[in-house]
Amino acid sequence: MQDQFDQELQERLVRYAAIDSQSDETAPGTPSTACQFGMLNLLRDELAAMGAQDVELTDYGTVLATIPGTAPGPTIGFLAHVDTAPQFNATGVKPRVIKGYNGGDITFPDDPALVLSPAEHPYLAEKIGHDLITASGTTLLGADDKAGVAIIMTMARHLLNNPDIGRGPVRVAFTPDEEIGRGVNERLPKDLRADFAYTLDGGQVGEIEYESFSADRAVVTVTGVSIHPGWAKEKMVNAIHLASKIVQTLPQATMTPETTADREGFIHATDMDGGSSQMVIKFILRDFERDGLAAKGELLRQVCATVQAGEPRAAIKCEIYPQYRNMRYWLEKDMTPVELAREAARAQGVEPVSVPIRGGTDGSRLTEMGVPTPNIFTGMQCIHGPLEWISVQDMATATRTCLTLAQMAARG
Repeated sequence: MQDQFDQELQERLVRYAAIDSQSDETAPGTPSTACQFGMLNLLRDELAAMGAQDVELTDYGTVLATIPGTAPGPTIGFLAHVDTAPQFNATGVKPRVIKGYNGGDITFPDDPALVLSPAEHPYLAEKIGHDLITASGTTLLGADDKAGVAIIMTMARHLLNNPDIGRGPVRVAFTPDEEIGRGVNERLPKDLRADFAYTLDGGQVGEIEYESFSADRAVVTVTGVSIHPGWAKEKMVNAIHLASKIVQTLPQATMTPETTADREGFIHATDMDGGSSQMVIKFILRDFERDGLAAKGELLRQVCATVQAGEPRAAIKCEIYPQYRNMRYWLEKDMTPVELAREAARAQGVEPVSVPIRGGTDGSRLTEMGVPTPNIFTGMQCIHGPLEWISVQDMATATRTCLTLAQMAARG
């Protein structure tokens, strides 16, 4: 049966996904890339055109708006991020719609060797008859998190066009640079003006998430001794060799992303750049518990110290910086926002599930900064790569869940 929101959600995601908005960790600006303004300016203008109030694009690159309340109730925020992940090509995205998925393998016009198979992706097998959206094979789709953007915009338009729906005030926010951990400016919690909020940045239908990784990043700088290789015997200290030794000394079989799952954390070497004179290794450290995260940081420091001790002529510096913390630490003190979302999902005939996020959201930082912000499903799958896909009908279920949630909050 066609949902009243299907066509709008499909149109919005196809249109938004085609706009380049990839973030860049190496760039210092806010947003990190100018192309993100293509999405930010568009959303600001669309919100103003549909009649939202207090519409603004802040100087820190976040679009904010108000959907006025029609009944007493808390102010609820809904957030999504406009940037797409830097891990894979996201330039020239060509979204396509597969109507009434038939249950077979999905191929891609721009890469015929690429196959999305229900045999390897069981959730896909559940979507027979759904309308699916994918990219063309050479880019990611960007449903992470333009699906969240499309859901929030569809919800906002519906609320503004139906003032008879009883709900408290709704605040909308679209952030940049979430994929590189810079989505929540220190001023956002105050500017959001919400009692609690939700990110629309989750996966399978029914996922209501209130637990995320705690996260740090680390930068290890290895400075060797440079000299002409023809006269280097017993004088040169090759920074490449020492950097490689650091990576190889870390636990390879038990503490990397490719060897961990569920509640296991990891140390992930993301980048290694430089030359024989100096190397810079970037790491991300992840664990669900503060103690586990601290232990991983200490392990990295110990490995660096051990390699340094073996070659005192080198200089090895290990710097660790906090990123975000498990939002469970704050949400478990008052589960009201989580329970409200669960109740709204059940009202759609969906049994909610809560699994730890092996990652983080803007909600992780917002919760830590005083605005309780669980994460709600959108339907996005296989994110950050060319197989990324989403069901339009899953997006419609998320939209109805958010609308119901706003009404339930106003009823107390």
